[in-house]
Formats: sequence, C-alpha cells, structure tokens
Amino acid sequence: MLTPASSYEDVYRGFRWQIPGSYNIGYDVCDRHAGDVAKRALIYEDAAGQIQEYTFGEIMRRSNRLANALAAQGLGRGDRIGILLPQSPETAIAHVATYKMGAIAVPLFTLFGADALEYRLAHSGARALITDRENLAKIETIRDRLPDLAVIVGADIAKGRREAGVLAWAAALEAASDRFQTAPTGPDDPALIIYTSGTTGPPKGALHAHRVLLGHLPGVELPHEFFPQPGDLFWTPADWAWIGGLIDVLLPAWHHGVPVLAHRMRKFEPEQAYRLMVRHGVRNVFMPPTALKLMRQAGGAPGGRGCRLRTLASGGETLGEGLLEWGRAAFGLTINEFYGQTECNLVVGNCAGVLPVRPGSMGRPIPGHVVEIASDDGRVLPTGEIGNIGIRRPDPVMFLEYWGDPATTRAKFAGEWLLTGDLARKDEEGYLWFVGRADDVITSAGYRIGPGEVEECLTRHPQVALAAVVGVPDPIRTEIVKAFVVLKGGEVASDALAREIQDFVKARLAAHEYPRAIEFVDRLPMTATGKIKRGDLKASELRRTSGSEH
Repeated sequence: MLTPASSYEDVYRGFRWQIPGSYNIGYDVCDRHAGDVAKRALIYEDAAGQIQEYTFGEIMRRSNRLANALAAQGLGRGDRIGILLPQSPETAIAHVATYKMGAIAVPLFTLFGADALEYRLAHSGARALITDRENLAKIETIRDRLPDLAVIVGADIAKGRREAGVLAWAAALEAASDRFQTAPTGPDDPALIIYTSGTTGPPKGALHAHRVLLGHLPGVELPHEFFPQPGDLFWTPADWAWIGGLIDVLLPAWHHGVPVLAHRMRKFEPEQAYRLMVRHGVRNVFMPPTALKLMRQAGGAPGGRGCRLRTLASGGETLGEGLLEWGRAAFGLTINEFYGQTECNLVVGNCAGVLPVRPGSMGRPIPGHVVEIASDDGRVLPTGEIGNIGIRRPDPVMFLEYWGDPATTRAKFAGEWLLTGDLARKDEEGYLWFVGRADDVITSAGYRIGPGEVEECLTRHPQVALAAVVGVPDPIRTEIVKAFVVLKGGEVASDALAREIQDFVKARLAAHEYPRAIEFVDRLPMTATGKIKRGDLKASELRRTSGSEH
C-alpha cells in the first residue's frame, strides 16, 4: 500500500511490488476480511430506494454457496462464466465465487444487445451465464447458437420456481454448503476476460491474471490521495462490467476492506448522482469525463450540494482546465485523472497531494510502472517527441493475452514495450501529454493535431454541450479539422454561431487547429463506456464525401 510522502519522487522510488507465490482475488477481497463479523462490505440501494447492507462475512457465505452450486453443475477451474448483471449484490457475489473456483469471469454489460452478447459469449466459449430475468429474453434468442453454454443461473428467479433450462439462484444457494475450499491459484493464473469497448474494430478479449488486482492498487491509491483513509466509502456510476467499475473501484476497495456503494443507473442523471452521494456520505468517487461534464452542465452551489467527498478521480479522456476549475469550485478538491486501457490499466495519473496538477496533462507514471514514449519499433523517444505510450514488461497489471488471438497479442508489443496505440509526449519533468489515438491524429498542412485538445476547447464555449473532432480529406491540406457539435438545450444552430465557435477556438489554440468545418448534431455516437466513437464519425464522413451515402 502506498504511504504518504513529501514528494512524488519519494513515493515512486520507494515503491516495491509484493506479489505472493499463491494468490486468489476471491479470497483476497472477501474471506480475508470475514473474521470481523460486523465489517461492512456493500451498501445497495435499489431502483425503488430500498437499502440493504452486507458484511464481508455474508458475501463470503453467499459466494461459497454459489461456488458449490456451480461446481455441482460440473463447472470448475478454467471454465468461463459470463456475468450479465447490473451493479448489485449478486454481481459482486458472482465475481467472488468465480475467482474462488479458479474459473474465469467474463463481465458483460446489461445494455448490450443480443448480437453483442452472442459475440462475447461465443468468442470466450462461456460454459455458464449468471443473469437476471430482464436479460434472459435476449439470451433466449441466441442460446441455440451458443453450444458451449451449458448452465444459466437466474439471479432474480423466485425460490422454488422452475423455468426451462434456468437454475434459480435462491434455490441453488439454499441447497449448497456455505463452506468452500478456494482453488490454489497463482498470481499468473487466468481470472477474467474483459472485452475492449470496440472504439475501432471488433472487441478483443483481454485475458487477465489474478495479479491484475494487485497491479491496479497503486493506480487507485495514488489518484485517490493515498487511499484508503478512515471513513472512506467508494462509489462509481461506471458499470461493473467494465474495468473502470470492477477493478478501479469494487475490487481494490474490497482488497482494503473499504465498503462500496452499489446502485444501478439506467442512464446517468446528475441530480440523482448528487442526491446519492449526499444520502450515503460517499467519500471517494470514480467519475468518467462525460459524467463530469453533465454534472457541470447541471450546475450546483459550491460544496457539491452537501457532498462530503475526499477524493474524485476520472479517466478515459484527458480533462481540461475548465473541468478542473469546476471541480475545485463545486467540491473543494482537485479531480485527479488517471490513464490506462483494458489491456494495461492505471499506469499514469495525478495526485494533487504530492504532484502539482497541470491542466491538460495526464500526470506522471504511477509507482511500480515504467512508462515511456516509444517508437513503433520499441525505441524510447527523446523528451518532447510524439510517439506511442509504452509500458515496459513484465508488469503485474498487464494482460496475459488476447483470448484466442496470438497474432494480435504479439502485435501489441515491440520488444520490451506494450504499445497502447495512444500517442503522447513527455515533458522535461516527466509529465505525459495526451495527443490522441494513433488513428485519431489529424494531419493538416504538415501539422499533427490531436482531437482531445480541440474538443476540450470547444466544450468551453458557453453554448456547446459536447463536441467531437475528426480529420476529413482536403485536397490542399491533406485533412482539415471538422467538429461535430451538440448544443446546450435551447440553443439554436446557425452559420453565425458556427463562425463564432471557430473564432473561439482559433483565439484559444492556434490557427491550424480550429475546426474549418462544423456540423451541429443532436447526439454523438458513443461506446457503452461513454467514449466518443470518432471512428464512426470519420467513416460516415468518408461515405458522404465519396457519394455512397444519400
């Protein structure tokens, strides 16, 4: 665990990995704390506002029962178990049980359609699925195309009620023993497959080992100002089907014995988020950038409307000065951002307590990780040059492989470096500055323009709610910058407003960076995790200019 020090350099130099020879996530996050019979693990507020609390002992007994019930169905070590549930006690119990068995969890997002679910379940060869009645209808339409799927557990099917081919959760747990011997796993044994969000190309299954949780810990502890501290309570609106909700919040909090708040939000509502944080006394939050922008748009009095947050962290896209200033005014703290990707998460970040936050910067390498700017062939580039964000292997947080895809796994590495596919530069003091995805970078009149900085500037315009920037073909400049802009409610699109927005960016960035074309749209295409799908916008633009879209 990271301990406070006088400087970032002291923290970074003083850190050493401690990876035991035998390690199981399920035991670590649950059974280890169960001896304290009153130790609170989970606070769950359902859609009706009803609140339930669970101790670590209760999570241990229920996960043991589930593990025994699944074992009785012939499931065991190495089997893939899909978990298609929202933030709920059953989701957490299913994860803990799967890890204890030595099986491999496959988290699945409840808003996926049938095609997306079929792809992931078939690709992973899942033998079991734990879901609820709401999602069973989707599964029924594809079940005959999933020959490996032998067991379905219905988490909300009433005790005693039998439905064709579905095992009732309540009945199965009641019939099973609450004692279970955790599988003797090592840190490099596989634990879960998390599918990439599919910003470009088909989703890939990133296979992670049990050690991935230990690898995440410094990247949680530093941005959350030396988490945990007395009284901490963690919450995120990010779904536990994604790495940001599961391994940035739920599992690291439980590793430290810190309670987590669970609540399903079908759609992020800023007012509801404020009320939830106040009602439960939330102290620590991971909030995606899109959610932060919506909260800023909703307004609020200084003090976060009564919120008593100790830490607020964000990741997924670089934050700009505007959001940082809003965070200080609204909550009286600095939003610490962090960076990573599904394959190798939480490797760069900020910690205002020991590291001055520079607006627009991603921060510096998290202790335990060696992060450099590298060329495509794995050479470390000089300070100030733009190149790949590379993480040196071996690293505990790094994925094992892409499931069933050794060629793509090999292509992810150049020598000793994992290349993220994100472009950045490192300054003389070691701060990293995000430029963009390698395939998002715009080349215009000899300049390389990253979309992130332009998008952040656009959203500072008082009439702009959201914006996305892509490069579109131009016969003179190779590409020009085009912006897709969503206006705030009540604002009216016009040519005059487009020119005003162009001048706004030109005055704040540079003449070569301002959007030479602006299109006003009602919404932007986004992944399930809230990232803008610039690839979709660019593909649509190319179809339009080539005359294939009418």
